[in-house]
Formats: sequence, C-alpha cells, structure tokens
Amino acid sequence: AQNTYNLIPLPKEVVPQTGQFVVKKSTNIVYSHPEFAPVAELLQDYLQKASAYPISTKLAKSGSIQFTQNTSLGEEAYTLQISSGKISIQAKTGKGAFYALQTLLQLMPAQIYSGTKLARAIAIPNVQIKDEPRFSYRGLMLDVGRYYYPVESVKRFIDLMAIYKMNTFHWHLTDDQGWRIEIKKYPKLTQIGAWRNGSMIGHYNEQKYDSEVHGGYYTQEDIKEIIAYAAQRHITIIPEIEMPGHATAAIASYPELSCTGKTFEVAKQWGVLEDVFCTKPETLSFLKDVLSEVIDLFPAQYIHIGGDECPKTRWKNCPNCQKNIRDLGLKDEHELQSYLVQNIEKFVNSKGRKIIGWDEILEGGLAPNAAVMSWRGTEGG
Repeated sequence: AQNTYNLIPLPKEVVPQTGQFVVKKSTNIVYSHPEFAPVAELLQDYLQKASAYPISTKLAKSGSIQFTQNTSLGEEAYTLQISSGKISIQAKTGKGAFYALQTLLQLMPAQIYSGTKLARAIAIPNVQIKDEPRFSYRGLMLDVGRYYYPVESVKRFIDLMAIYKMNTFHWHLTDDQGWRIEIKKYPKLTQIGAWRNGSMIGHYNEQKYDSEVHGGYYTQEDIKEIIAYAAQRHITIIPEIEMPGHATAAIASYPELSCTGKTFEVAKQWGVLEDVFCTKPETLSFLKDVLSEVIDLFPAQYIHIGGDECPKTRWKNCPNCQKNIRDLGLKDEHELQSYLVQNIEKFVNSKGRKIIGWDEILEGGLAPNAAVMSWRGTEGG
C-alpha cells in the first residue's frame, strides 16, 4: 500500500526487490526495434550527462539496459524489471517505452533532470513493475488567455506533463483578457487583442487594477514548434478558441463582431462579461475562418470551442439575434447558442474533426457529435 519507490502516478503493479542497479562505464543501451531508438537515445542523453560515461546505444538483442518489443501488451503499457545486473523494459510501442522511461527516471536521484553530472554514482533500486494507464485521456489545461506564457515556459509545462505520463495538453488560447494565437486572415486579433492596458489585482471584490501593459502571442511558427515538441513526448494538444462568450479580446479587435458595434478595449477584469459574439452571419464566417487556420495547425481530433459563461443580455436586445430566433423558429437565447454551436460543429466535422466544449453547450440542446467537459459538476457528464 505504501508508495516506497516514490512513483507518480503509482504503477498498476509494483513488486519490491532487494539490491540495486548501478550505472558504470560499461553500461550500454540496446533496443530490439527501430521504434524504440528515440527513447533509447533520450535515456542515453540523461545518463551521459549525469554520469559523464560514454554510454552507447544500438539496435541489438542483449545489453545492460534493453528495450524489447512485446506485441501482447497494450498501446501504452510496459513492464520494467530492474535487477543488479540488468534493466529490462518491454513495450508494444514507442509510447509504452517512453512511459517506462519516465518511471525509470523517477527511480533515479532527482538531480537526473538537471542535465549536469551527479556527485555520486547513479544507483537505481531493483524492482519489478507492470503498468498501463487507467484512463485514455490524461489531461492538463494551461490558460494563456489571462497571462501569456513564453514559448520556453510552455515547453517546460509540457516536460512536466510528460514526467507524469499525461498525454493531452488543453491549450486555452483566447479569452476576454487576451487573444494569443496568430490568425493570418485577421491580423488585428494579435495587433490589438493580444494586449491589455492593465490587470485586476487583489481580491475580485476590491475591483483594483494595475496600469501595466500585459500581452504576447504565439506566431503560427511558434505553434508548429510547440506541437512538434509535444508530439515527441506523446502529448496531443487540444486548442481552445472561446465562443460565443469570453470574446472581448476578439471584439476589441473587430467591433463589428459584437451586437453593439461600439469600441471596446481588451478586458482588464476577470469574471463573466456581457459583450459576446453576435450571432449574425458575419460572425459565423469569422469564426469559421479562424477555425480553418486553427485546424490546419493542430492535428488533434478535437477542437475546443469553449461555450461557457455566455450571458444573453446583448442577444436579448440585439435586432440581428432576435431576427435569428424568429427566422429559425427557436424558443429562446439558449437555443440560439445551440444553433451557433451546432453550426460550428457541422463546419468542424466537415474538416474531419470533432468539437469539445464546456457543459453550457448542453443548454438548448447538445450538438450531435460533441464531447462535453463538465466543469460545473458531474450531472453534465
């Protein structure tokens, strides 16, 4: 019952053994299938830096540390057997071998991650491990809409996800307080929408703000670089483009997309704001143009469209939205949101992808092929 080997997440089966494997000058790494070469080379890099020994790696059947293909295992499963004389890793795929490597690294001194030579020999406790994940989706979300994270920080975030065998990076790229992804057809989204003139500080109820300009965005080349970086660590990135609420940064860039057409500034405050995307045809065209560029960048099966916290105040007083409700035979503004979501879903499906949204997309009727993230409790699930 005790996690005596300090492994997170705790593997499915851990059988303690006595003794340890010590990395020596003679230690080498071998692999039985070319698919395991990247993982073997990654381990080689860690061990060479930490030990300063010339650790070799090659395609072979026998060695000190060996990666062997076992086609009877699941796609993400692995076995790891450490004895004083040998480390044996079995996996069906490179992904399984990568997860075995993460477990192996956690068994080493924590300084292994520093990229510098350790003061003592690398000793790894003997153990037998059989492991596979309980959940196919193991995700973490990063919200860069409120605060921009530089590319290197995003990569560090992905590195940490990989250590804990997470496989899905939910990247929240747009919100009221900032638009963080370059869209070539709409340059104002980053020229204007990526920057705000201050931020809320202290408790929300205090309504205090600083006056520091905050912002930044990712070019499409940045996005491609980060997607490739994540893929090397077996992590899929799901982008989130908020609609129809949390849209202040977008309508500050293009006010004609709002119900009022008035001039906005990128939001300084947090919370739920009443100015949202209007449901007129021009807005739908804009959203589809944006999603076309997003889909071209991201290979993920799912595209997140947000859908949460969309006040209906502006829609209730908007001639365009009220005309939509009448012309489409809708009951109310909740069904109007469903109309927009379903329209977007058909477009995303036509591109060979699926939508995922927060549980507000259940209100007014769920789009037929949508996945739901139920953030307000389990009932939505």
